Amino acid sequence: MTERDPVDEHVARWLPVLPDLDPDVEGAVVRMSLLTRHLRAVKDRALAELDLQEKEYGTLHALAGRGGRAAPSDIAADLRMAPASITARVDALVRRGFVRRIPSTVDRRRIDVELTDTGRAYWRRAIGVVGDEEHRVLGALTPDERRLLSDLLRRITLVAERSPAAPSRNVGGPL
Repeated sequence: MTERDPVDEHVARWLPVLPDLDPDVEGAVVRMSLLTRHLRAVKDRALAELDLQEKEYGTLHALAGRGGRAAPSDIAADLRMAPASITARVDALVRRGFVRRIPSTVDRRRIDVELTDTGRAYWRRAIGVVGDEEHRVLGALTPDERRLLSDLLRRITLVAERSPAAPSRNVGGPL
């Protein structure tokens, strides 16, 4: 038998109240939520220990994902922000010595943002803590199980990202 966790108790408590509750759906959603919350707390602690704000980390992460150098518009696109919003973030990171502005190699009118060694080191330390915890937690699964979980979550994510269907209306019933 599979070891029980607090979510099993949660589902058992709600089944008599909501008899149509699908225990597998409820269990999966609550567990994903708890895991996300746990990993968020680990990340928040790591950032606090490094005296990094979430938005600073996000900007460093976007830069690192682009090889350590990018146009502010590219950073904004990665962060799904307006390009004008990036200026203040970059200014703060320049003051901390985490990034520098440099002339673009593709357009002399443009300025790129580049990670400094200090910025890269802070980003690596933060991502290392989070990555270590992700590996620890998912280490409960075999490599094949991790791959299966990833594949299943991909399918769920693709459905979630599609526009939801219009809510059905119960004719004659309450709105």
